Amino acid sequence: MTEGIIGIWADRADRIQDSIERLYGAPWPQYLHNTCPYDEGDDATFNYWWLAHLIDVRLDAFERTGSATRLEQARTAHRNILERNHGSLFNDYFDDMLWFALATLRLHFASGEQRYLDDAIAVFDHVVEYGWNDAGGPSLAWRKQQLAYKNTPANGPLSILGARLYRVTGDERYLRYATAAFEWINRVLVDPVSGFVEDGINREDDGKVDTQWRFTYNQGLYVGAAVELAAVTGAPELIGAASRTAMTAIAQLSDGIVFHEEGSGGDEGLFKGVYYRYVGILLTRLDDESSEKRALVSFVRASTDELWSHSPAPDEVPTGDDWHVPATGKVPYSSQLSAAMATELRARLDS
Repeated sequence: MTEGIIGIWADRADRIQDSIERLYGAPWPQYLHNTCPYDEGDDATFNYWWLAHLIDVRLDAFERTGSATRLEQARTAHRNILERNHGSLFNDYFDDMLWFALATLRLHFASGEQRYLDDAIAVFDHVVEYGWNDAGGPSLAWRKQQLAYKNTPANGPLSILGARLYRVTGDERYLRYATAAFEWINRVLVDPVSGFVEDGINREDDGKVDTQWRFTYNQGLYVGAAVELAAVTGAPELIGAASRTAMTAIAQLSDGIVFHEEGSGGDEGLFKGVYYRYVGILLTRLDDESSEKRALVSFVRASTDELWSHSPAPDEVPTGDDWHVPATGKVPYSSQLSAAMATELRARLDS
């Protein structure tokens, strides 16, 4: 890898970071408009979990550069969630809160500030108290109003957070919940042959799995949970399981270059970013000569090359959900966050 190519991807990562506020910036306390271009009424929804991922994105840049500005941007996003949520860490969706807790725990690692660790622990305790139950097997519900509906988007982050909190505190309780949540996903939602991870079960109180919802972020969450549990348990088979699911996601949800569009509701814009984030941590655990690592790195490079091949560049106009073509119409900032996550991963790979 030449110095020039390394510099290109670090520069692109910085540019797409800067584009987030340039394209979506809004007066406080809105902070970011939900769409670009923005029309009156587009900000009616408070996208708590998008902002949680914004914290993660800013911390990606901080870890890459050591920039105090990027760390302060992460703090600002954290503060914005609390202010717009009336000072509370909590809402009705257990997955939303866990995304926030994962980002907040990273903010603790980056800043060294105890209050962020305390917040992450408070969220973990809250979701377990109000959402963990035995319906369909010990696991976490999706939201407070549907305690019998269980899914990967809730149990995956709980497993990742629990493993990380165990590593920080040594408290076995976190590891017990992390392991139980992961085992539930494996037992109920993972194809035993391909490793493909389904979204959820019993959404309509009928005991059925939502096989029609085939999303990249479910694959990414499983990968992340497996890698984090492997880090604290030393179980090598978990890395193999993570690799199998990561490869299956590419085979079943992409054309070999980029992931297919996953919907148009706004939330879907973040799904592929979650995959890139957790595949990024998997890559640090794979041998450089393994066929899985070579294939995953090749996909990351091909997809980010495609993302950045359009004119104007992704930092000049919003990035849509199909990276083969320039975006048209209104684009939610969730999609821009996924582009930033993928570009940050590419910058790390090429460093």
